[in-house]
Amino acid sequence: MIDAARGIVMLSRVRLVKGAIAAIVALVTAAPAMAAPERRYTIAFANATEAPGVSVEGTGFTGAEIRQGFILAARTLPVELVFYDNQGDDARAIANAEAAIARKVDLYVQYHRGGSANAAIAQKLKAAGIPVIAVNAAVPGAPLYSLDNAVAGRIAGDALAQFATRTWPGQATVAVVIGRVSSNPERVQGVAEALRKRMPAVQVSMLDTQGNPAQAAPLLGPLLAAQPTRKVLIAATDDATALAAKSAVEAAGRARDAAIVGHGVDRSIHGGANDRKELDPNNRASIVLGSVAFYLDRMGYQVLPLAMRMLRGESVPARTVTPHKLITPANVFAEYPPYDMN
Repeated sequence: MIDAARGIVMLSRVRLVKGAIAAIVALVTAAPAMAAPERRYTIAFANATEAPGVSVEGTGFTGAEIRQGFILAARTLPVELVFYDNQGDDARAIANAEAAIARKVDLYVQYHRGGSANAAIAQKLKAAGIPVIAVNAAVPGAPLYSLDNAVAGRIAGDALAQFATRTWPGQATVAVVIGRVSSNPERVQGVAEALRKRMPAVQVSMLDTQGNPAQAAPLLGPLLAAQPTRKVLIAATDDATALAAKSAVEAAGRARDAAIVGHGVDRSIHGGANDRKELDPNNRASIVLGSVAFYLDRMGYQVLPLAMRMLRGESVPARTVTPHKLITPANVFAEYPPYDMN
């Protein structure tokens, strides 16, 4: 009896061990990918410029802030970033691409405004079998990630027109687009189109500061003096100009007659919990109604996921655009939490 019981126990143990081995083999065979870590990729980002104090895209953002955004966005992705500075120079841009090819990167992100250089770079990278993403300027054969200046301008124009029809119904009103007018035609056109759509009779003037906000007062002063009884809507092509326009309006004693919207949403117009910048929840009476976000400091969060999709063999759109949005004192801390708040 005892020997028979021992035999049954031994048989059960053998069957249990065999069953466990079979289960392990089946698990390993059925899901080999679970055990393999995802491959890490090397992605090169050739920035437009990283010169200190030089802004990009007619905003207050610098290339250094764009680079930092890529670094932050890469933290949760299986990538190693390699950075190059195109310095706004065609020869440098081509040399950077050649260096990336020699390094055998897996994907190249090109941010450079130079048609002939971008065409040459596209040929070199194609020959090396390296895919490309273009940023804000086309590269032949590459998907493009870019701002949508026309949409951004329309958002600003809509905001100004809505404010005027709600706050100054029936009152004579003029409109001004001020800032880098000649170098931002799509942005300027978007503003004008939106204003004229909602306010067909409005007169829209263009004041070009050539990128120098200090010119806002000399340009706005005569216009304000020539329109002493009219309300004035001001669309600034960047935030520094918006702030300069505000100062000019206040100096002329016309703050009650004006409303301003800027473009960019950089730290000159929003900031920390204690900065008391123009866009602040406690400053909702400001004549600066808001600014249209360009999110250049967060570009990496949009571009790197596109890069990962390409590297995994997935298709991406021919063009992906920035999700522009009007930032006001009411929503600024939701979109840009104060950087000095715990």
